[in-house]
Amino acid sequence: MSSQSFDRDIKIAPSILAADFANFGQEIEAVESQGADWIHVDVMDGHFVPNLTFGPAMCKAIRPHIKTVMDVHLMISPVDPYIEAFAEAGADIITAHVEAGPHIHRTVQAIRANGAKAGVALNPGTPAESVDYLLDMVDLICVMTVNPGFGGQKFIHSQIEKVKQLREMIGDRPIHIEIDGGVDPTTAPLVAAAGADALVAGSAVFKGGSVTNPAPYGDNIRTIRAAAEAAR
Repeated sequence: MSSQSFDRDIKIAPSILAADFANFGQEIEAVESQGADWIHVDVMDGHFVPNLTFGPAMCKAIRPHIKTVMDVHLMISPVDPYIEAFAEAGADIITAHVEAGPHIHRTVQAIRANGAKAGVALNPGTPAESVDYLLDMVDLICVMTVNPGFGGQKFIHSQIEKVKQLREMIGDRPIHIEIDGGVDPTTAPLVAAAGADALVAGSAVFKGGSVTNPAPYGDNIRTIRAAAEAAR
């Protein structure tokens, strides 16, 4: 990912949480061939969030299928002991939660020391100001627009104001604002207008399609992207 230059073009990052778990490799290839910009991997530990998903071994297994950007979102606590394993598994971006431990600054340092781009994620109840002292060392800020743990939840509209605040705080720094939760063609324009450029979408991308019928994935991605771009 380091070879890519920074831009604020809209990026659609399908969350494989909504894909067919028995066919991850083919699902990833299908959404990428249909226009996905990044692949978003939601790692959950059943402790920090009320669900269990994937670990580093799974990330390593799907890495060869990902031609774009492997965007790994760690909804785990503690996070620091696992950073090296996810970096070795091939994560391009590793995002940790501000709320996951007492030393987010150290966590961000560790992510960068392991060669990945560093992201920080904010739960809906966490204010934008919590990343004020991290802005010169992060590559991405992920705004949770649902409470993390499960896919298919309703978008929390109060977070749009947080996106606007972050966009102002970031200024001209090369930091992506990512939105995770409830992104679809109706919510994508709201967050894009507020300043977001990376949109994680799960069910909104994968609905209606399959590995054997991937065309709906492309339709869904184009619809979300067009709605977001029209609002900027």
